[in-house]
Amino acid sequence: MLVILRDGRKLHGVLRSYDQFANLVLEDTVERIYHGNAFAESWHGLFLIRGENVVLLGEIDLDKEEEVPLKQVEYNLLAAFHKQDAESKKEREEIKSQILYEQKGFCKEGGEGDGY
Repeated sequence: MLVILRDGRKLHGVLRSYDQFANLVLEDTVERIYHGNAFAESWHGLFLIRGENVVLLGEIDLDKEEEVPLKQVEYNLLAAFHKQDAESKKEREEIKSQILYEQKGFCKEGGEGDGY
């Protein structure tokens, strides 16, 4: 399964349990980060996710995943690039939010991790 969280993290693991609130238990979980045409994984093992943090939950087609032209690299090689990409995205979202507030009257509600 692939789970995308409100803070943008992407987790891959085996779904072991869930409930009516979308609380999830993933086993053999890895966090995957991307940059350009490369990805890296960080092992987390057993992972309990509170339902309010789940943005997307989906099954991964393992046959099609092998066809995706991404190269796996060491996590420490991509971590800095991933952090820089996240900070850049946050800055762009703040600028966009400010423009929408000033020019269109949109409210500036929400906070950390409410980008979805």
